[in-house]
Amino acid sequence: MVERVRASVESVIEGKPEAVRIALTVMLAEGHLLIEDVPGVGKTMLAKTLARSVDCTVRRIQFTPDLLPSDVTGTNIFDQNRRDFEFRPGAIFAQIVVGDEINRASPKTQSALLESMEERQVTIDGTSYELPSPFMVIATQNPVEMEGTYPLPEAQRDRFMARISIGYPGPEAELAMLDTHGGASPLDGLRPVAHSHDILGLIEAVRSVHVADTVRRYAVDLVGATRTSPELRLGASPRATLHLLRAARAAAALEGRDYVLPDDVQALAVPVLAHRLLPSAETQLSRRSSEQVVRDLVQRLPIPRPFADQGAGARRG
Repeated sequence: MVERVRASVESVIEGKPEAVRIALTVMLAEGHLLIEDVPGVGKTMLAKTLARSVDCTVRRIQFTPDLLPSDVTGTNIFDQNRRDFEFRPGAIFAQIVVGDEINRASPKTQSALLESMEERQVTIDGTSYELPSPFMVIATQNPVEMEGTYPLPEAQRDRFMARISIGYPGPEAELAMLDTHGGASPLDGLRPVAHSHDILGLIEAVRSVHVADTVRRYAVDLVGATRTSPELRLGASPRATLHLLRAARAAAALEGRDYVLPDDVQALAVPVLAHRLLPSAETQLSRRSSEQVVRDLVQRLPIPRPFADQGAGARRG
């Protein structure tokens, strides 16, 4: 079933199998995905393609400076006939929510997503409303230095399980894109290949993937290393450790395994951890990114002994 969803997405997104793999990993790990890159490389297309490949309720929110929090969460409206207030749900009430250019909205509007992303509910005037399940936010953002953007606050970034970049396509992929996208949008002919209850079943299966104590300790040590690194002034949170473990379970399941290896943790360290970190002033002056710092920490951290002895923990570049 996952292979059908993967094939459906890759039929539209040319030459980006790694971005598609991480998007599926985040979905099965019950997380939220942040896609950051320059305009025109397919950020929104990836989000919409994944949403259309699964038969779930989908809502798209175009974030703009004048967008209000109530436009996202909903509001109570007074009904003249009933002489009472009636709740009108906002765009967040869907199973897959596509937030386009999330960092073009004001910080106040961005914060409207905090409760829904963490607790999967919305509270309006003291009343809580549960969101549907499965629930996933796929947000796109432009680089912060571009005009008209607001940087996402640390608490907002920490709620995204992973951040990916699409990047420019290779020459062959771009040539193929001209064939598939040149006449009409391939989204027009895209049909769902999985239902929402299928995704819920896959999520339950991912939860049962075994994680050995040594792998748990390895994930804790890796996240802890970000908190003591002199190159960072803000390390990863305990939520990051939990997200890393959940994503590793989903990655193992996508590989057909019912157990997690240190390789799974290593492969996901950059997309899961890097966007939560704040580099020190010295690191910024030396033009080193958070991604480079995480890669160095992965290289330096010892692999758990049993896996190292078996050769299962081969490091990835």
